[in-house]
Amino acid sequence: MRGGRYQARRLARGRRRALALGLAVTAAALVAAGPGDADGARGHPDDSPSTGALAPTGEPVRRPPPPETVAAPVRISDAATVRLLRPGDRVDVIAAEETAGGGRARVVARRARVTKVPELLEGPADDGALVVLSVPRTTAVRLAGASATARLAVTLW
Repeated sequence: MRGGRYQARRLARGRRRALALGLAVTAAALVAAGPGDADGARGHPDDSPSTGALAPTGEPVRRPPPPETVAAPVRISDAATVRLLRPGDRVDVIAAEETAGGGRARVVARRARVTKVPELLEGPADDGALVVLSVPRTTAVRLAGASATARLAVTLW
């Protein structure tokens, strides 16, 4: 059969083009039907720390946390971990206690939103670093109690 190989290639090429066109149309439909955020943020669309507007100083205008949450400053024992954080990140805070029988760790706060990461000051590395979290009032109480008796660490979401 003459030309059979050519016709098979042509048919396959046509199918690949049709598949590519179908994928492009599907992608366009998904984008059009997706969330209507103006800034296109998908990670934290409702939890962004700013309104998008700029203050006269050029910094983002901060909106206050919802009434049921408070800003809780927390000292994390590993300063290098705090350098990885940025406002808007979600973290779990873990308290590691050393007892006579060994160590014990427990989660003190889940999915806490980082609102501010102050610049690290020069000093002993053992002091850790400060981070400000937006958490419910009851969680802030647990964080304060845990920081008095244990070393705190964070895990990123």
